[in-house]
Amino acid sequence: MIHTNIHDIIKNRRSVFPAQYNDVPVSKEFIKLLLDHANWAPTHRLTQPWRFKVVQGEAKDKLGEFLSNTYTDITPDADFSPFKHKKIFNNCKSASAMIAICMQRDPKERIPEWEEIASTAMAVQNMWLLCSAHGVGCYWSSPKLINYMHDFFDFEEGERCLGFFYLGNYDLEENLISKRSPIEDKTEWLD
Repeated sequence: MIHTNIHDIIKNRRSVFPAQYNDVPVSKEFIKLLLDHANWAPTHRLTQPWRFKVVQGEAKDKLGEFLSNTYTDITPDADFSPFKHKKIFNNCKSASAMIAICMQRDPKERIPEWEEIASTAMAVQNMWLLCSAHGVGCYWSSPKLINYMHDFFDFEEGERCLGFFYLGNYDLEENLISKRSPIEDKTEWLD
C-alpha cells in the first residue's frame, strides 16, 4: 500500500523488525530509490556526510557470521547470551537487505561532528519515511558491534559506521502501533 499524505506517512512510520519480515525480497530498484531520497537530506556546508553500504545475498550471510562471531569474541563468558548470538545472525538472515549507515567526517572539520551525524540521521529518516509510504519494513539498529565494522568494510579516512538499516517486506495486516506522549509535555512557549 502506498501512502501519499505526508502527515499519515510521518505518523505511521514504525520500526518493523527483521523477525517480522516475510520472504518477499525488496527490489534493487526500491533500494536505489531509498538511497536517492536519502541523498536529499539537509546538509550544512554541503558536506553530504552520509555513506551507505548495501549488503545483500551472500555478503549479508557473511556479515551475519562476522557480527555473531564478533559478539562471541568481545563478550565475556559471564555475559554471553546464546539467544542474542542467534538473534544477531537471524536478523541478518531475515532481512532482504541491510544498509550499513556510515558517516564521512568532513576532512576540513568545517562544522561540528554532531551536525554531520544529525545530517546522516536525517538521510536515514528520509529512507524510513519512504519505506513507510510504500509499506516496506525497516529498522535502524546501532549495536556495540558497529565499533568493529572496520574489520568488515573498507572505510575511507574519517568514515565510520553508525548502524544498520534492515529492510524487508512484511504482511501489512500486522498491527504496528506506537505511542507518543502529548507534545505539550515537551514544549515550552516563550512570549
